[in-house]
Amino acid sequence: MRFYILKKSVVKIVFFCTLIALGGWYIVNVGAIPTTGKPLEENKLVFHMITSEFKTTLTDGTEIEAYRFDPGTITVPKGKDITLSIFGVNGSDHPFTIEGTDISGVVKKGEVTLINTRFDKPGVYQLICTTHSNHNGQHSPPMVAYIYVY
Repeated sequence: MRFYILKKSVVKIVFFCTLIALGGWYIVNVGAIPTTGKPLEENKLVFHMITSEFKTTLTDGTEIEAYRFDPGTITVPKGKDITLSIFGVNGSDHPFTIEGTDISGVVKKGEVTLINTRFDKPGVYQLICTTHSNHNGQHSPPMVAYIYVY
């Protein structure tokens, strides 16, 4: 029978390598942590949006501006409770409606407006600022966001 005597430094190296291997195995095998794709069904769906504004001056001196919701398009699942969280950045206030629903309200500058809702029918719903609702001849396009329900 042979016995080997190991130096303390070799024992320490073997010990730390074993710890690192076990730690790596644990980290890899704790389960998948989703980082992209569809959120888990039990997670609450919150869509964050802002109001923004773009301004410029044309070569003839005419000023043009455009207000918009950002993002301008969101996709939501049918029959799922969602929250639209809209933060007012530009413009003092933006009264809005969501076409095809009875939802209306106002997004005010510096405040968050929360809209808790559910869309039970698939389709495209327009979130429209009624102040900036159509092309008014003053070089201002409508302020609309599109909610695609699938």
